[in-house]
Amino acid sequence: MTPNLLRQAAMLLNDMLHFDKPADARMSEFFRNNRDLGNKERAFIAESVYGVIRRFRFLSTLTANDDNDPDDARKLILAWLLRVQGRSLRDLDDMLTEQQKEWAIAIKAKSTENFPIAVQADVRDWLWDKLVLQYGEEQALTICRSMFDQATLDLRVNTIKGTPEEVIAKMIAENINNENIIAAMPYSPIGIRMPNRVGISQHVLFTEGKIEVQDEGSQILSYLVAPKRGQMVADLCAGAGGKTLALGALMRNTGRLYAFDVSEKRLHNLGKRLKRSGLSNLNAQLINNENDLKLKRLNAKFDRVLVDAPCSGLGTLRRNPDLKWRQTEQDVIELNEKQTNILARAAKLVKAGGRVVYATCSLLKEENEVIAEAFLDAHPDFVLLPANEVLAQQQINLDTGQYLNLLPHLHGTDGFFAAVFEKKLPETKPIEKSLKKAV
Repeated sequence: MTPNLLRQAAMLLNDMLHFDKPADARMSEFFRNNRDLGNKERAFIAESVYGVIRRFRFLSTLTANDDNDPDDARKLILAWLLRVQGRSLRDLDDMLTEQQKEWAIAIKAKSTENFPIAVQADVRDWLWDKLVLQYGEEQALTICRSMFDQATLDLRVNTIKGTPEEVIAKMIAENINNENIIAAMPYSPIGIRMPNRVGISQHVLFTEGKIEVQDEGSQILSYLVAPKRGQMVADLCAGAGGKTLALGALMRNTGRLYAFDVSEKRLHNLGKRLKRSGLSNLNAQLINNENDLKLKRLNAKFDRVLVDAPCSGLGTLRRNPDLKWRQTEQDVIELNEKQTNILARAAKLVKAGGRVVYATCSLLKEENEVIAEAFLDAHPDFVLLPANEVLAQQQINLDTGQYLNLLPHLHGTDGFFAAVFEKKLPETKPIEKSLKKAV
């Protein structure tokens, strides 16, 4: 680590602290404009900047005083190195100016015992209050702290092109990740977890479409949809198509699979992934909104509809820590209306006896159980299928009750919620036979 490297990391962090653009987009732009940086330099910048974003409220409070800007990017990085990473003053001495050494001594000495609990949880007050109300203070703090750690690299094996056993054997043969591979995920039968994040995008297994990067929780959703061969299936909010491709593999490339989204860019990215996947049963369609005429023509046609609804993303803070600073309470309120409308639209697409799966990567009841229960109240022609029973039918031993509720500290996944609804079959009236007396 050098003074110049600290300066560059601080430049990037300073841009990110505006929280007006996704952190990963800011970082990609920075590295495109600084191509002379080596791999180790890039790794330090990325790790330190994301480290500060994960612990931003705690570090801001730690570095604040009357004389200095509490959000000075260099001070925040120093605080992360000293108080989160556990680096010593001696380690950093050669790279610091005299002023920075004074900062470092003050940061190292400051007590954190009286910090408010929301500061220790490293979330905004509005989010902390909601989590405490929902989970209780102890579990809310555990959940928040579980988001401090970087997520593992989860891979989904594309069973159209291979098996988990084949993929793992190839990884071991090539000594990927220094043989530190967990052969099987706890729940997903088609998943591989890499404890250490390694570059996978140029590997032949990825370029040939045998693996995709996908969190285990996201993989589980496809098993709740449980599409069968030959069925007609829709992913109503397909995005870049990770879940869509997982559904296609479960369908064994049969039937008809539709991917709908309002973003042309996201569907373009799906197109690139589709070429690698080997699937030929997928039809991607751009729509304007949930009331698009393209959807109206398909009413009551689908056996399965997945609604991976737009949400706050607060279950993905291990991967996207900037979301806890970018999202507001008002954003959640506005998202609730979208979630309600999209789920209601999905109900019209499914045929009698068919299934709608509503999912979010949120931790909040307002986006999860509240939406599901309001849907059931408004749609008496649907019933809730217990998620634990649906997964048991797929030989997946995961029981979080009638809804799927995944949490990082309990399941090692992102935070996920899902509810499974089935449309009732029409009631059949018994045929009355009238018997006439023979005359």
